[in-house]
Amino acid sequence: MRHILCIIAITALGACSGEPDLRNLRSLGNGPDEFALVPSKPLEAPESYAALPQPTPGGVNRTDQRPLEEAYASLGGRATSPSAPIPGADAALVNHATRFGVEPGIRTTLASADQKFRDRQRRLSNIRLFKEDIYAQIYRRQALNPARVAAQYRAAGIPTPSAPPANRRRRR
Repeated sequence: MRHILCIIAITALGACSGEPDLRNLRSLGNGPDEFALVPSKPLEAPESYAALPQPTPGGVNRTDQRPLEEAYASLGGRATSPSAPIPGADAALVNHATRFGVEPGIRTTLASADQKFRDRQRRLSNIRLFKEDIYAQIYRRQALNPARVAAQYRAAGIPTPSAPPANRRRRR
């Protein structure tokens, strides 16, 4: 009987460990932010060393990283800085997007509001019997029910792609 209890205890303790979840919103330490690291571009040899421009101290060079400009270019835009004037071809789009006004500090406002929301939701989230995804627990009320939303779109006559039945669980 003791052997069976020991096996059950060892199995229960082994089930408590696990891989850290990427959706865990808490920082596990004070180490570096792996998303802030930007790999450097490879060095390129110019066709002619005599044709190189004069160095500009404090200026930029061809191997400097410009993540925002590169993101704009990869999404189909122009590789310009966010503070550059809006090109004439995009003026109509920008005017339509900003027709109700623009709040200058919207990102910081939303970040602080989200932090307050997570703090309120986290008060009792430390008390649980079983392991649960903290992200899903905090944002549970804001999550969409895909089957219900698809049914609403179909009822409105909007074509939607097929989806798996709502009452079946996905197998992994």
